[in-house]
Amino acid sequence: MSSRTIGGYSSVQVLLHWVIAALVFFQLIFGESMSMATRAARRGTELDPTDATLASAHYWVGIAILVLVAFRLAVRLVGGAPDPQSSGAPVLDKLAHAAHWLFYILLVGMPVTGLLAVYVWPELGEIHELGKPVFIVLIALHVLGALYHQFWLKDGTLRRMFVPAR
Repeated sequence: MSSRTIGGYSSVQVLLHWVIAALVFFQLIFGESMSMATRAARRGTELDPTDATLASAHYWVGIAILVLVAFRLAVRLVGGAPDPQSSGAPVLDKLAHAAHWLFYILLVGMPVTGLLAVYVWPELGEIHELGKPVFIVLIALHVLGALYHQFWLKDGTLRRMFVPAR
């Protein structure tokens, strides 16, 4: 990932961040319907219409996340990103860097393992499901880190994800 000394994220980067975040929350909240659909298919039973709709939405939202993350990475490679704000503690800075990489790994890996579970290797569905608690913990740490920067360090990090650079 390229990093340049720029003042903040572009409006496209900010928009992609929040759209992808909203889609991930949708997946975390309504993703269980896909598990129900998989179990119903295995048993040969009918699926409740609401669960069928949500399972279909889970599939398509996962594909949308994959496409948007690919676009987000391309925008980052072309336009760069601001240097990360230091927390003042090198170990926390390294953990934050690792957490951002883990986000990208999950944002690509979850849709890919989900698609592979549907079309190629059903057993991957179990690995796919393990991503949910990892995502939840990572999101919690990400939010705590943002709040730490905002209210303890008061360094404007959170503002960069709400107000695009000019």
